[in-house]
Amino acid sequence: MTIIDRVKIILVEPAGERNIGSIARVMRNMGLDQLTIVNPRCNHLSEEAQIMAVHGIEVLKKAQIVNSLPTALQECHRAIATTARPRGIPTQLENPRQGIPWLIKENITSALIFGPEDRGLSNQELSYAQRFICIEANPDYPSLNLAQAVGVCCYELYQYYQSLNDQVKKQSESFPELATIDQLEGYYQHLESVLSKINYIYPHTAANKMEKLRRVINRSNLNSQELALLRGILRQAEWGLRKD
Repeated sequence: MTIIDRVKIILVEPAGERNIGSIARVMRNMGLDQLTIVNPRCNHLSEEAQIMAVHGIEVLKKAQIVNSLPTALQECHRAIATTARPRGIPTQLENPRQGIPWLIKENITSALIFGPEDRGLSNQELSYAQRFICIEANPDYPSLNLAQAVGVCCYELYQYYQSLNDQVKKQSESFPELATIDQLEGYYQHLESVLSKINYIYPHTAANKMEKLRRVINRSNLNSQELALLRGILRQAEWGLRKD
């Protein structure tokens, strides 16, 4: 189970079958499959719900139906509630991009709670959450459709999860080890030999020139593959000199 698999989407008393179906679809789009419905006021497995779910039907079929929000939150360590307005909540509202990353953490189960279409979450329901998010929208008409709100939050969850994966991938990429001092010394001797053959350096200037070249090359922090490339150039130059 990945860390995003441990995030529950909890719907409190949803009334729209099409909304539930659309939510199942967007959950599938964003790699989520834990849907919990508290006291649904419609049939979440109706034909309309399944039509809207498309390939998210499995999310609908696996949905957990419970009779209270505390039951839905069992075994959850963290919970964020969504709301369209402050309503006296004694904390600062965050937007989804600010708050949602807090849900994703190794070895914990977390929840994102959404209220009914007609009223949103009550103050009592909000009290079960530790943090709160509000989706910023046009102040003249800020209330989003339930499925739209879930879609925005699921998208932010997935984007943050992907950013974590990208970081891990970058950290786990195998970079060639830096060239050792012995390897560098072998290269410098080889370089000095070739530069002498083409009369770029002479016995009385070799020490000074090579000291400057060492400083330039050492700043590059060459890895073993890069050093092998440079030595290949020197070998090719030597072959060209012999051919002439």
